[in-house]
Amino acid sequence: MSTPYSSVLDLFSLHGRRALITGGSKGLGRSIAIAFAQAGAEVVIVSRTLSECQAVAAAINSISDSKATALAADVTRTDDRDRLFHEAGTIDILVNSAGVNIRNPIETLDEKDWDAVLNVNLKSPFLLAQQFGPPMAARGWGRIVHLGSILSTISLAGRSPYASSKAGLLGLTRTLALEWATQGVTVNALCPGPFATEMNKPLLDNPEQYAAFISKIPMGRWGDLNEITGAALFLASPASSFMTGNALYIDGGWTAQ
Repeated sequence: MSTPYSSVLDLFSLHGRRALITGGSKGLGRSIAIAFAQAGAEVVIVSRTLSECQAVAAAINSISDSKATALAADVTRTDDRDRLFHEAGTIDILVNSAGVNIRNPIETLDEKDWDAVLNVNLKSPFLLAQQFGPPMAARGWGRIVHLGSILSTISLAGRSPYASSKAGLLGLTRTLALEWATQGVTVNALCPGPFATEMNKPLLDNPEQYAAFISKIPMGRWGDLNEITGAALFLASPASSFMTGNALYIDGGWTAQ
């Protein structure tokens, strides 16, 4: 049964919720963390570097009434994930934003590089969902948002581990959505196109590659970091209560072609 709201804007409120964002100290994860705090959530910002998480938490606490907490963790390490689960407290919203990309043609791609990308981009979201999802289901409410990519469904040369990890993440999203569909937990993915993040700095610094990307985007530009936040807030809020197992593409029209 749906809950009545006094205003449509209440559908997008995160007041009373606690969100954990991996990769929350930079790029898209940072923008999402700030937006969630502005929407009323308490946020837990996670990355491998505590000082970077603390800087984001301090920025949030200076502009928002919501509380931000910084925790350092390497999400590929079992002991770090276990510590994170115990230190983070009750989590209503899990955003798996941590990600890496190693760009090499398959002839020169090392197995360790393949493993490094898959461990961060696919294995850790699975293991974190396995930890944080069941308590959400037991409480009858939860949101899990995976950061996919346009490369979840298309590909580019030299990105075999990244594209494989992001395609796998959509499969994981759909499967978890079905498993928790009757327990109040939704699982969806955000699939961004080119955004000006640190991960994409090699492309931003290469005029030819930058122009090549622009030529593929119908809107003729890269995304601004703040343009991910509305979609993320939708997936984390009551507004998306009847949506699960799906993906939103924020890509300037790239995948519409």
